[in-house]
Amino acid sequence: MENKSVIELLEGRRTYRRFDESRKIPDDVVEKMQYAARIASSAMNRQPLRYIYVRDVDTVNSIFDITSWGGALPDGLGRPKVGERPTMFVVVLTDKELKTRFSDFDAGLAVSNMTLAAYESGVGSCIIGSARIDALKEMLEISEDLEVCMLVGLGYPTHTSTVVDMVDGDAKYRLDENKNYLVPKRKIQDTVTEI
Repeated sequence: MENKSVIELLEGRRTYRRFDESRKIPDDVVEKMQYAARIASSAMNRQPLRYIYVRDVDTVNSIFDITSWGGALPDGLGRPKVGERPTMFVVVLTDKELKTRFSDFDAGLAVSNMTLAAYESGVGSCIIGSARIDALKEMLEISEDLEVCMLVGLGYPTHTSTVVDMVDGDAKYRLDENKNYLVPKRKIQDTVTEI
């Protein structure tokens, strides 16, 4: 992955839902992700975000069991099978005392930084908004002054994920004949006005 341009990294840093469960994410990559999230822009520089990096295999699998994956794909093809599950989760939290109306933007920026830093080292990610939050809070003993914002599942992908042009307004991602992801995006001329 090294020596790719930012645009090449952004094109490749898509959602991944099948990982090589035998490959763990090394400490140096995790440290790079942590640093990337730390330096993300934050509204009013309030820095309301907190993170739990979960790498323990049993806890990762327990979190996986309470998450939903790829509901837009047919017949459960979006949910990783045994051997394909993520090897790490990051739980993104907001400190309620520091929360502002911009905190979700902060989370988006931080997770974007984090996942881009991960992808530079070949680690793919899936941002997850659907989980049993009460079970997660109990499992990780998350204090009441923190609010769960999102989860990020990470691992070394075993498939590709490619941006393609949207056809007839259909934004649903789909799989090709090799079960690689095709991610439709609107054309620039359909989203940009220049004055």
